[in-house]
Amino acid sequence: MRSKYFYHALGVLCSATIIFFFNVRCLAQSEQRIPVISVNASEDTGQDYSSLLNDDLNNLIPDAWQNNFKYVDVTLRLQKRSTISRLSLYDYKGVFDDNPADIYILNGKTKTLIGKFTGPSYMVMQDMNLPQPMEADAIIIHKYCNSMPQKVFVYGYLTEEAKPEPVEQTPAPVETPADPVKTPPVVLPEPTPAPVEAPADTVKKPPVVLPDPTPAPVEVPIDTVKTPPVVLPAEPAKPAPVVTTPDPVITPAPDPAPKPDPAPADPAAIVKIPIEAKRWYQINSSNDGIADLFDGVVDVPISNTWGKIFNNYDAWYPVADGEKITLSKIKFYDASGTLGDKPFTVSVITSSGKRIQIATFNGDRYNTWVGPYPERNLNGDGQFELDNPITDVKFIVFNCWYMFPTEVEFYGTYQAAHAVTAAPKKDVPFNHYFGVNAFEWDFEDPNKPYEIDESRLKAMKTFTQVRHYLDWQRIEPQQGRFTFNPSHSGGWNYDVLYQRAKAEGIEILADLKTLPDWLLDSYPGDMRDAENVPVKYGQDFTKPTSYIEQARAGFQFAARYGSSTGVDASQLSVNTTQRWYGDGVNTVKQGMDLIKYIECDNERDKWWKGRKAYQTAFEYAANLSAFYDGHKNTMGPGVGVKNADPNMKVVMAGLASPNTDYLRAMVDWCKQNRGYNADGSVNLCWDVINYHLYSNDAKSSQGGNATRGMAPETGETAQVAQGFIAAAHQYAADMPVWVTELGYDVNQGSYLKAIPIGDKTALQTQADWILRSALLYARVGADRIFFYQAYDDNPNSSIQFGSSGLLNRDKSRKPAGDFIYQAQQLLGNYTFKQTVHSNPIVDRYENNGQSAYMLVIPDEKGRSADYTLDLGNADSASIYTPKVGSDQMELKKVQISNGQLALTVTETPQFVIPSSPKAFETGEMLKLATKVANKTDSVQNGIISNTLKVYPNPAINYVDVTFNNKLSGKVDIKVYDARTGRAYRTYSFNKQADEFSQRIDLTGTPYGVCLVEIRQDQAIVTRRVIKLN
Repeated sequence: MRSKYFYHALGVLCSATIIFFFNVRCLAQSEQRIPVISVNASEDTGQDYSSLLNDDLNNLIPDAWQNNFKYVDVTLRLQKRSTISRLSLYDYKGVFDDNPADIYILNGKTKTLIGKFTGPSYMVMQDMNLPQPMEADAIIIHKYCNSMPQKVFVYGYLTEEAKPEPVEQTPAPVETPADPVKTPPVVLPEPTPAPVEAPADTVKKPPVVLPDPTPAPVEVPIDTVKTPPVVLPAEPAKPAPVVTTPDPVITPAPDPAPKPDPAPADPAAIVKIPIEAKRWYQINSSNDGIADLFDGVVDVPISNTWGKIFNNYDAWYPVADGEKITLSKIKFYDASGTLGDKPFTVSVITSSGKRIQIATFNGDRYNTWVGPYPERNLNGDGQFELDNPITDVKFIVFNCWYMFPTEVEFYGTYQAAHAVTAAPKKDVPFNHYFGVNAFEWDFEDPNKPYEIDESRLKAMKTFTQVRHYLDWQRIEPQQGRFTFNPSHSGGWNYDVLYQRAKAEGIEILADLKTLPDWLLDSYPGDMRDAENVPVKYGQDFTKPTSYIEQARAGFQFAARYGSSTGVDASQLSVNTTQRWYGDGVNTVKQGMDLIKYIECDNERDKWWKGRKAYQTAFEYAANLSAFYDGHKNTMGPGVGVKNADPNMKVVMAGLASPNTDYLRAMVDWCKQNRGYNADGSVNLCWDVINYHLYSNDAKSSQGGNATRGMAPETGETAQVAQGFIAAAHQYAADMPVWVTELGYDVNQGSYLKAIPIGDKTALQTQADWILRSALLYARVGADRIFFYQAYDDNPNSSIQFGSSGLLNRDKSRKPAGDFIYQAQQLLGNYTFKQTVHSNPIVDRYENNGQSAYMLVIPDEKGRSADYTLDLGNADSASIYTPKVGSDQMELKKVQISNGQLALTVTETPQFVIPSSPKAFETGEMLKLATKVANKTDSVQNGIISNTLKVYPNPAINYVDVTFNNKLSGKVDIKVYDARTGRAYRTYSFNKQADEFSQRIDLTGTPYGVCLVEIRQDQAIVTRRVIKLN
């Protein structure tokens, strides 16, 4: 038998010969532009790709958000089969290293990856040269959301005669040497990932080894993670920490309100199961390329990231609401390489919580499809069949090591999931976007910690809300002996701090974090870190009961500072001893009604500190379950926030890695371990979703190879926020989404720095980007944000976060502090309503019917642009521009003609509040209203007019339209400006009953007289309505 090396050498020789003649042929023809004649997408996500068919660089692909957070193949069909030598891709804006667009050549039915596009530049054409010309029928762009080139120009020459499409064949097994290396098609080189840098407050320690009976930690060189992995050794007298993930028990869900299930044409038909690749999540600190197992490409190896906490881990695929999957056949594509005694396995979790392994892949074949039972050495289609169909599938679970098949296919019967609706729009006050991270010493003088320092308080009134970093040690310096006023760790008076904050209108989020000294004492001396997982040494991270000490502290805090007064006083505890003569004495208090929100720890996915400080999503959900309500009241009295104050909201710890995988895994843990509420919703153990994102040029938030911060609109900020909001809607009943850390340094050595732009200093750029961040989160619909942080840790340090403060040490404001203080003074009570224009960005806000506009260039180049703002019937406007060193913005009042205001828009936001003509001031309108209220302006074929009511009139935000008749069918309603005739609202309704009643939105309609036109069949009635401010 010839060896695998023989076939390999023969293949190389043949390939070289073909390439030689192919290239000689290519040289005989000159390169030309190859026309693209059609564009098609593999799935309709609402995005319009038609602009790819023209060369106009001002006509680009419009962004789409709803239903677009997924991978889609966009196919550009060529006019004729051609030989391609290069592509030219238009890079407009935004860098998307985390979700690059894969570019493929399609030749017949063969897809070949030729490179990746990450959008590294700005408004330029980027050439992608092929190593050698390739025949193609089409170009395929495999892209995520809006991350793709805006134009694709194809170059090469038309092939004289089209070749017949190749016949698909299953490749026969080919022998290879032991542990062969997979050779993918030529791919453009990608940058090597740079080390992950440590945050300012971490100290690198020598790695030690953690005895862990389950997935072993990966030891990483010291410069690849924030702190090298530290793994706990067992003490002789204490058990090692248990970190396994046991088979969960699923609490059956009660029957929710019935939903119609979309039935397949033939429910019993065996089909290839459609897999939504982005639905997979991995129980590990970073993600391998699991999604690529379902991309249809068999000759490219699956990426395996370095620096993970676990070598061996699970990847989960939850079956969606309404979806039904049975499995009868599984296929793996085995390209090369073997797994030996560490196979890749497939299991299912049933509705009873039972985990059943159904397939194994060990990589012992080469370049062929294999089935679920490698030990049987089968061939033909029968090798793919499962012994018995699997009918009760709630989760599909992969157990992974270091290597994967290159493709996985499932077959069986399938019923599609219920359609996911769009998240509802919320009206969030603009003052929710001016929070800050701070400490007790930002309110109280450490030399007089028992009282508020008025100068410090004045500076903190720059902000509308504060995320208070509250070390657990401060309130429980001895186990079970709580101190709040004064704290026996620092002497702080938390009662007065929270009382004054509430009196000044500052909302407090108390972030109870880090381990107290008495808990750290349970750890070996070389493993004591205040940011360890909050359990006693040796406890099982997966069990809620392991977190009982922290859950008791949460109970005591909530009982004191929450709103409930019904807690049994015998469950409350304070340390009444005095530290010295004259020292204050702690007393039991409850129901002080000072704190509405408490956060359970901080960044529990802190991979950079190794296993002793990292919690998987399942482990943190168990932690939260204890902290929330004592794991559904199973842990005894005096445990859990909700058992002290049912009204206090529990905020999950902000995620350091801002992706929704961790969140979705937490939801699934709750399905399995907390069950469902009476209404069919999942019994979750937190009330607010929370993550952290620092915008930088590597899109890595707090790690990776970033070199500087990025303006919020130019990076991934909006896309990430939209992803979390969509996940909140789909999985967590529209739970609020907060971002509790974001910001920029000004020290130019930091990889999170704001940069000087034109004649602006780094401080001025920081001010622009901070305010624009608030505006962006209002635009996308987050519920609250908190900047990091009030004061610099060390402005002279280049370590990240050291120079990100918004206040100066003398308690004056930095320019960034000025900008957000002025913005919340001007527009704090307004809510975002709509984006009128995208570039420049023009947003409209509203407060009690009064509109205000924000205009900004979403760039970081020092650009400006002229823009004419349409203000309807306004005859004047106030233009506000943020001003450094001032309490108020700079104000300019202007008269305008025909409602048109010409502006020069820059990268510093400016705000416009229009004023209506005096004839339309509120007092004059009320006089006018007595004359024209409900006056019918015109009637044609008066079928509706006899019973028609349009009220209230005058109106501010809406009118109700009602009438009664026997006609059914279409009813059209339009709202016009009576002066200009411009249509501001158009509605179409289907009337089925005799009674018709609809509320018509008037927001955005100019103040004064507007016309409401109602059409039914041949009947038209127009009513005049007075729109008030």
